[in-house]
Amino acid sequence: MKKKHIIIITSVIVVLLLGADIFASFFFYNLAIGRNSKDFLNKSSDLPASNTGAKPKISSGEQWINDTGYETVSIKTEDGLNLVGYYIKAKTTTNKTAIIAHGYGSRGKGMGDYAKIYYDLGYNVLMPDDRGHGASEGKYIGFGWPDRKDYLKWINLMIEKVGKNSEILLHGVSMGGATVMMVSGENLPTQVKVIVEDCGYTSVKDQLEYELKRMYKLPTFPIIPSTSLLTEIKAGYNFSEASAIKQVEKAKVPMLFIHGGNDTFVPTEMVHKVYDACKTDKDLLIVDGATHAASLAKDPYTYKKKVEEFVGKYIK
Repeated sequence: MKKKHIIIITSVIVVLLLGADIFASFFFYNLAIGRNSKDFLNKSSDLPASNTGAKPKISSGEQWINDTGYETVSIKTEDGLNLVGYYIKAKTTTNKTAIIAHGYGSRGKGMGDYAKIYYDLGYNVLMPDDRGHGASEGKYIGFGWPDRKDYLKWINLMIEKVGKNSEILLHGVSMGGATVMMVSGENLPTQVKVIVEDCGYTSVKDQLEYELKRMYKLPTFPIIPSTSLLTEIKAGYNFSEASAIKQVEKAKVPMLFIHGGNDTFVPTEMVHKVYDACKTDKDLLIVDGATHAASLAKDPYTYKKKVEEFVGKYIK
């Protein structure tokens, strides 16, 4: 009789734990992956306001975009989504184009400060809204992994628009930094000459495990594996395959890595791992005192100088 009771109690505990894990999986999928307001980011003191899930305000960068004028362009993804981007033509006709990838919960027009760097250097500039962001379609956030294929389409659109003699660079910040690193491992058109990544993470799995511990003080197992499985079912990708570090190992174009020295949202140690994994021509800039996605704001002179010097080696 006692043995039967133990089996019943054990079964009940297993069912309760399984139910709790399923609940947690759906909760964290909706929190991190699903398309919705990311208000939880407002509680993070180590994020600049422009990178939170708050209702977007007109920043000086976005005001510059509106004042300069832009053309709205679009692509259709492999899975049928319509994505929107904002294209600013250079003041003087050129074959140079910068494609700027935004961060988590942001949008293309939120990248005006970065776009202006390249516009002032004589580039055309494209700022896409990633799937699940801004005016683009999509019910989930890809953290850069499905987005890497979307950026291949953006690259091809720019080649069609500017010409086959295009010289293209990719520049991404935060999730955008991880995105351009993930793009780097793909079979890129020869027109892509250089990549600049700013404060991207090593992999989606690494980043979500880090944030689960940091923000919620929860164990990664079984929450991360079960949420990853749910993400694969609902969004078509899992956290383990979405690796920037594995993609960077395959990169063939030069890469500049930038990170804030005081970044506690995507810890600074991550940049050393992706930098070490890169086998192409490369350089590294650590901006002392900069928190997450704040390196440009913290030291604009050094940031712009390093970018101009590095990309200038490969795009004259």
